[in-house]
Amino acid sequence: MTHPPFVDYQAVLDQIHAEVQPLLGRGRVADYIPELAKVRGDQFGMAVVTLDGTVYSCGDARTPFSIQSVSKLFALTLAFQCVGDALWERVGREPSGSAFNSLVQLETEQGKPRNPFINAGALIITDVLCTRFVNPETALVEFVRRLSGNATLQYDDRVAKSELATGFRNRAMANFMRSFGNLVNPVDDVIDAYCRHCAIRMDSVDLARAVAFLANGGVNPWTGETIVDASSAKRLSALMLTCGTYDAAGDFAYRVGIPCKSGVGGGIVGHIPDVLGVCVWSPELEPSGNSMAGSHALERFTTLTGQSLF
Repeated sequence: MTHPPFVDYQAVLDQIHAEVQPLLGRGRVADYIPELAKVRGDQFGMAVVTLDGTVYSCGDARTPFSIQSVSKLFALTLAFQCVGDALWERVGREPSGSAFNSLVQLETEQGKPRNPFINAGALIITDVLCTRFVNPETALVEFVRRLSGNATLQYDDRVAKSELATGFRNRAMANFMRSFGNLVNPVDDVIDAYCRHCAIRMDSVDLARAVAFLANGGVNPWTGETIVDASSAKRLSALMLTCGTYDAAGDFAYRVGIPCKSGVGGGIVGHIPDVLGVCVWSPELEPSGNSMAGSHALERFTTLTGQSLF
């Protein structure tokens, strides 16, 4: 990968901030989780953190939001720390081609989810954490605190309760996988921890800092702690590229060209190896479940900077 010796990231973010304004109001806030339906849709924030710790930001980059499925990246990393490659005996590494909350493939594939970033796969990851930690929801919060350097991070109890009250499909998936022997902890415990993980509140700067360990070969650049080895960082990044943006991952890789993980709260994190972590947030979604303005912003970011994997 080659890139220019100097990029004025602040100028790039300011240009993107201006360009996305016409997109605000054209997507749809996730309303199947009642608390998320209350979020004002016309917000936009973006942050870039280079590996030397320099922060660039625009718009609502310091507004905390519910990270939702972005949490699956950090939960996967924590579970991988615990069990390593044994994880892949219970969850696959292939794009699903189906909606993130689909049950269809679980029937034909005997309760083994296609990848860890769809809901079924994330429930298996949460099951691993429930086995390894007495308080798995607290363990993940503490993990993202270390990754981001923000010791005040917490989950939003109202969002967690809202998801618990409406998570019938997730419960169905968990029970279905348990029937195949691929979920070992009580379903209610797994669902409770999973909803709290999704309800973690972070802002774009914190998330850009939290994902930077993958850009830094698996080492937390803020503390020097090895989170995963360089080979594992490469593999986790590959999963982000191929599976991280729901069933639009192929189009997203085509348009944006960097590893990303999105959530229906409107956040998308990504990184450019050896260079930076990035996060964009805008609550209004495309039909795929990815942020409408956020997807466009990341496409423009890699185009304007000339930095991507390709």
